[in-house]
Amino acid sequence: MQKAALVLFSGGQDSATCLAWALSRYARVETIGFDYAQRRAVEVDARLAFIAALRERFPHWGERLGADHRVDLRELGQLAATELSAEAQARMTTRGLSGDFVPGRNLMFFTYAAATAYRRDIAVLVGGMCETDYSAYPDGREETLKVLQVALSLGMDYPVTIETPLMWLDKAAIWELADRLGGDALLQLIREETHSCALGESSKLFDWGRGCGLCPACGLRASGWQAWQATRTPQAS
Repeated sequence: MQKAALVLFSGGQDSATCLAWALSRYARVETIGFDYAQRRAVEVDARLAFIAALRERFPHWGERLGADHRVDLRELGQLAATELSAEAQARMTTRGLSGDFVPGRNLMFFTYAAATAYRRDIAVLVGGMCETDYSAYPDGREETLKVLQVALSLGMDYPVTIETPLMWLDKAAIWELADRLGGDALLQLIREETHSCALGESSKLFDWGRGCGLCPACGLRASGWQAWQATRTPQAS
């Protein structure tokens, strides 16, 4: 059991799985979230509810789960509203990026997380970045984060390790990982209490969790659930 980790926890499926992953490996785990006036504010609102439910349903993890830190980064929302030049719009469209994408957002998240971790005597940062499903986002690629790890360690004169347990997993494999970590109880908690819907819909509950069922984020989550279920349940002939 390693000493401590700080998990970048948004309130979505991926970061919730990363939180369970960290709790299975570290003696002390803290969480950090960023309020940047994102459209999916429901994720921010869900963070504390998920943490409270995790403590209640997994008391052995609850003993290791420490403080939650929330950082106000609403200036990022202002950056997302900055007018795009025609060249920037074309570049983002070519790469499949949305118009409100903020370049380097993950770099900022990890920098704030590293500063917090320094003050908490934590050397490991855990993030849910994934190249398999989100390869268009250059600030979430493994190569980027390896370089950032070095830069943060040098800039703070403190050893920083960035862990990304989902980096090469698709959504089906992420569901499978959650099952291995916490079984049906964790799956149910992720379904009920995490939010990834791009439209912020939380009133509808599907087999794969809450959302609108129509946006790309919901489609990705649903297709991953269905693919994983197909590997668990024998198909009728």
